[in-house]
Amino acid sequence: MKKLLIVVDMQNDFINGSLGTPQAQRIVPRVKTKIAEYKKNGNKVVFTRDTHHDDYLEKQEGKCLPVVHCVEGTHGHEITNKLDTDGCTVIDKPTFGSPKLAVTIGAEGLDEIELCGLCTDICVISNALIIKANNPETKITVDAGCCAGTTEEGHKAALLIMKTCHVNVIGEERKVL
Repeated sequence: MKKLLIVVDMQNDFINGSLGTPQAQRIVPRVKTKIAEYKKNGNKVVFTRDTHHDDYLEKQEGKCLPVVHCVEGTHGHEITNKLDTDGCTVIDKPTFGSPKLAVTIGAEGLDEIELCGLCTDICVISNALIIKANNPETKITVDAGCCAGTTEEGHKAALLIMKTCHVNVIGEERKVL
């Protein structure tokens, strides 16, 4: 069975930087364990990075969310050093979801794609739904216990929407807060 883990935006700015939250900090050990399990079983791991530039505040996203974050070349843009990225692919994405990611992984003939990371209600849901739309017969799973939203309400709402769109959600019994 060919499986892939996508670790969404586990970057310093989302964990303990300009948009960091205690919930994001709490999932880091779980995500670390999940990455190790995937690697141990010979499965691929792909990381995404939210990637902005100095003109962020001039872009539509910057006007809606006027908090500079994940600017390429900064500490905040880097994936936390608490996670093992050795041997993994890293895909920079300029917005919430990555059509490039969905198309790239769709060509690999995977049986299951699992997602975890940040933020459940923005980038995790965006990527899960884009991947599902591009790969309708592939099992898409999101581990809720290895995700954190911008708020607990947003996290729960995103999980419900993903379930409605036939994304398998696991790990809800593990509390993030």
